[in-house]
Amino acid sequence: MQNKGQKMLAINGMPYHIHIQVGMKPNCNLSDLVREIKKSSITFIREKKFTNYKFEWQSGYGAFSYSHSALGNVIKYITEQKEHHKKRTFREEYMDFLEKYEIDFQVEYLFDFIED
Repeated sequence: MQNKGQKMLAINGMPYHIHIQVGMKPNCNLSDLVREIKKSSITFIREKKFTNYKFEWQSGYGAFSYSHSALGNVIKYITEQKEHHKKRTFREEYMDFLEKYEIDFQVEYLFDFIED
């Protein structure tokens, strides 16, 4: 990602989802960046043989922007994923987020939730 001119700020995840905080330049196309992250990470995981199973990303992704003043809280949230998900599933969290911020969505376009 850094070699694409973007800045990785935080990354962490659970077995079935990952959170990445990126400092994006204004000329960056989000879908191109996500495609590159998925492509390069699959290559890396397969080359390093981190799993005996065929690793694949799901087809979609969720992306949200935050103000610079919220970065500390977002990074803390990302780094504390394991503790956070002892209290709430990813599905509960994601659906609450969409509701809280009044984000319109269509159920058929949500990705498949696999509970941790």
